[in-house]
Amino acid sequence: MIPIKTAICSFGMSGRVFHAPFLHVSAAFQLYSVWEREKNLAKQIYPSIKVCRTLEELLADDEVELVVVNTPNYTHFDYAKKAMLAGKHVILEKPFTVTEKEGLELIALAKETGKKITSYQSRRFDSDYRTVKRIVDSGVLGKIVEAELHYDRFTPTLSPKVHKETPGPGTGLLYDLGSHMVDQALQLFGDPEAVFADLFIIRNNSKVDDYMELLLFYPGLRVRIKSSYLVREPLPAYSIFGHLGTFLKTRTDVQERHLLAGEMPGGEDWGVEPKTECGLLHTEIDGKVIREYVETERGNYMDFFTGVYEAIRNGKPLPVTAEEAVRIIRVIEKAYESVKEKKIVPFR
Repeated sequence: MIPIKTAICSFGMSGRVFHAPFLHVSAAFQLYSVWEREKNLAKQIYPSIKVCRTLEELLADDEVELVVVNTPNYTHFDYAKKAMLAGKHVILEKPFTVTEKEGLELIALAKETGKKITSYQSRRFDSDYRTVKRIVDSGVLGKIVEAELHYDRFTPTLSPKVHKETPGPGTGLLYDLGSHMVDQALQLFGDPEAVFADLFIIRNNSKVDDYMELLLFYPGLRVRIKSSYLVREPLPAYSIFGHLGTFLKTRTDVQERHLLAGEMPGGEDWGVEPKTECGLLHTEIDGKVIREYVETERGNYMDFFTGVYEAIRNGKPLPVTAEEAVRIIRVIEKAYESVKEKKIVPFR
């Protein structure tokens, strides 16, 4: 196995918590360099890492094969483009880009340069979502007619990350948590026929939307995506309703909590939810009504990185394709169009 020498464009929460630990423990990667303008935080944890003071310095290093672009959303397009033109493969943090046009340009550039580009849609690898997908795909609920996805938090104070609270391209709840939720909806049910959205501001002093509700229209199915920063007691994260029954699941993947505590990924218990958080299945199987708690799938963000390695080294499909990532941005843009026009807008 030849490790992929990888550079990270930022060592804030994203780089420190969601990327560096996996690149560090995996034999498939070498955590090679990081872009820190002034500080040396990465070296305190990873003494052998190379610190670059500019993006140009990071990209000029011929040793780097893969670049993680985890900088503010509005920079994604520009930095990913520069990385591919410098001969690097790219992992783009979500959201992939601010606009669909930008995303399509990156797809074309990837084909032109022969480089791989993917989006870190990490919530596909959460234990709760994996369990929901297993239930949906099994058909045990019969024809699904309604689904509701929640990602709620209680954070009435503004984020200390100024770029997240400053109005501009790619800011707001829909681009943030919404990117994950839209991705999950598309993975579960495919592309919708139309989109309706409600976005507004609910926190004191906030200048970016921090409440969102999207309604995705499918033939015989409605999917509601909802998120708010002022929910102290959350509802189930997933409520799926079909002709035969219902499945309810909390959002309880444990990986982020352990990563924030400074733990390195790995071990038999990594990504395993408490038994108390099992999803509730109430349906009919072979004419018999059942109501039971079902075993939760194991979550593991490492599966994403393993997939990236296999794609770069062995030509296998990427774990998240750029085309999938662009469809997320299309839904987001349609949602903003819906808010502006105050109407349902077609997806295509």
